[in-house]
Amino acid sequence: MISLKDIEKIQNEWGTNLVKIGSLKNDLKVCEKETEEMIARLYGFESGNVLFKPTKAKDSQFRLNFEGAKSYFIGQNPNFSEDKGFALQPWTNVRFENASVILHENSAIAMGNYFFTETNGNEVKVEYTFGYFLDSNHNLKINLHHSSLPYSG
Repeated sequence: MISLKDIEKIQNEWGTNLVKIGSLKNDLKVCEKETEEMIARLYGFESGNVLFKPTKAKDSQFRLNFEGAKSYFIGQNPNFSEDKGFALQPWTNVRFENASVILHENSAIAMGNYFFTETNGNEVKVEYTFGYFLDSNHNLKINLHHSSLPYSG
């Protein structure tokens, strides 16, 4: 069964990888390789459908394949011209605060806020819902990624 510790581990890995991608932005080839490895390791695109709705996307707001997710993180894809590369900010830290987690034997859903720390120390709060599943090798993978900026009234 998936545990809360498993969810916290993959969330930490996601945040660590996002920060690492941004730190590599001056070497596009290495940055692209790291992004591809992170998506392959953490997302379940190879196992089937992934529902990916990133924070700062309005023209192509739903990314249902590997290339769409990759473009959101690092840009450089003419099919997603609005993407500037969210991971390239760069961020110095990502911190998850789960409001609630629903655990099942082979799947889980987490919802809450995550906080992205800018190089000047400011934190940007973003709302998220992530879904997880165990793939055929019993690796925890993301199959739902929805994030949005909080309502500002």
